[in-house]
Amino acid sequence: MNYYCNPINMNYRYQFNDDPRREGIQVAREAADPSMICFQGSYYIFASMQLSVWVSKDLVHWESHRLPEELPLYDYAPDARVVGEYVYFCASRRGEVCDYYRTKDILKGPYEKIEGTFDFWDPNLFCDDDGRLYFYWGCSNVTPLWGVELDPVTMHPLGERKTLITGDAWSKGYERAGENHSKPPKSDEETEAAFQQFLKAQGTSAADTSDEYIPLIKGMLSDKPYIEGAWMDKYQGKYYLQYACPGTQYNIYADGVYVGNSPLGPFELAENNPYSYKPGGFIRGAGHGSTMKDIQGNLWHASTMQISINHDFERRVGLWRAGFDEDGALFCNQRYGDWPAAVGEGKADPWEEPKWYLLSYKKKAEASSYEEGREPMYAADENVQTWWRAETADPGEWLQLDLGEEYDVHAVQINFADDKIDIPVPGKIRGTTQARYIDEADYVTRWKLEGSLDGETYFVVEDKSQAGTDLPHDLVIREDGICVRFLRLTIYEIPYAQKSCISGLRVFGTGNGEKPAVPEFLAERISDMDMKVAIQGENAVGYNILWGSSPEKLYHSFMVFGTEQIVGALVAGREYYVRVDAFNENGITEGKAVQLRGGKQ
Repeated sequence: MNYYCNPINMNYRYQFNDDPRREGIQVAREAADPSMICFQGSYYIFASMQLSVWVSKDLVHWESHRLPEELPLYDYAPDARVVGEYVYFCASRRGEVCDYYRTKDILKGPYEKIEGTFDFWDPNLFCDDDGRLYFYWGCSNVTPLWGVELDPVTMHPLGERKTLITGDAWSKGYERAGENHSKPPKSDEETEAAFQQFLKAQGTSAADTSDEYIPLIKGMLSDKPYIEGAWMDKYQGKYYLQYACPGTQYNIYADGVYVGNSPLGPFELAENNPYSYKPGGFIRGAGHGSTMKDIQGNLWHASTMQISINHDFERRVGLWRAGFDEDGALFCNQRYGDWPAAVGEGKADPWEEPKWYLLSYKKKAEASSYEEGREPMYAADENVQTWWRAETADPGEWLQLDLGEEYDVHAVQINFADDKIDIPVPGKIRGTTQARYIDEADYVTRWKLEGSLDGETYFVVEDKSQAGTDLPHDLVIREDGICVRFLRLTIYEIPYAQKSCISGLRVFGTGNGEKPAVPEFLAERISDMDMKVAIQGENAVGYNILWGSSPEKLYHSFMVFGTEQIVGALVAGREYYVRVDAFNENGITEGKAVQLRGGKQ
């Protein structure tokens, strides 16, 4: 059996961003907006700013292959779709005509260029069963998602574009921006007042501001959601137009879905929304993705996960099982969406629970050295946005976890972070949308993981001290398990000879005790789009808040490590059921589903 753990274990490339909104050059790894396809028996992921495509035979082990220089590799949100014997490719560029490319061999090429006729952002091509091509695009909080039919030979539009999806954060809670949907959109009057304040602060006026930029500035000030990242799928004669919202830099970045009877609509908001949503856990966010069927007929969803510390666009790629239920509702299982998951052969249950449980949360951590504010405990707090940082860049700095007792350990995920990288840009800054340099060099990340029962005598769990790979979210699997209490990670080499940083030394396995008690909770709908959940439990490490349209359709989830949470992702006017499950080192205990009402349950 093969296993993976989000974020996907890949060699994410470094970006050197010359962002005018920040001082100096910001350095961070980035990969986002994945287009995942199955082509000629292999799986491919095209992601923003990688210069490459990732290739896999099993959805677990991925290799990076450089793409041809003539492709628009510095343009965002690359789209790849299989059309007959070809793969079609394009990417985003505002203000300039975007071209299309197609090939019969993704890795070797050649890529045939088909000249485009208009500019677009966040493109998605869809081929219907009858061979007709449709195209979707849009990425803004002031404009909608559009769609148009394309001529399959010339790729020219057939007719005028149609407006398909517009934002509505006044009735869709999940479209509200901000951490945990904390930024409700401003009214037109409030936006205008903010615009005038902005002009005053800049020492200018509306008359001196280009008509092209006024709506963009007002859009940024309005806190309206970005509506972007289109992706189309067809199932049993219905068309499922997926879209991302409200912003990639938030923990609540999500994918919603509309359903229609034709490729260009009209579309209605699906019952299950947002269908891809991961606001809690170690690494959060699940927006701007793609949905693909594997060789065995299982459905998968890949999308963007958020770090956003060194730069707003510091991001990774996540992968989850998805599916359609008996009523045609599209769903995605993210209940334990950053825990190890198995990928086997044949049809799989998309709701299969994890076999191994989190053992490392808030366990005692120590290190060879650390900086103030970057203590070892941050490697065990289940938060990708915090980390331990060694005091020196010397090889041999180490981090150790004491699990407190002996456990049967099956998986360890080692998450490297980046912090204050300040080096000269290795190449020429370029780019049509945001000036940057994508580092093409191949680096290595080398370490050794050891285990111990007593903290004195150690054995080697995994030795990558001579590795030729650069995997910042590496995963060690011991399917048969190892008995261990202490785990020590020694770091020998990382990119740019920076100081070692670990955001998560995450350990999974099985404990020796009892599962948590059935949790009790109070769920109260405190507004049309918000609910407050207060939990009482015993012997729990954390909880999963689940909700949906019926007790059998609790498709949404929010993992928490506290006992109180406001969930702001509801759709106004819709009824919901809520359940809280508890987990600890020994297993998962399912709670009881109740109907959400305007008062406490």
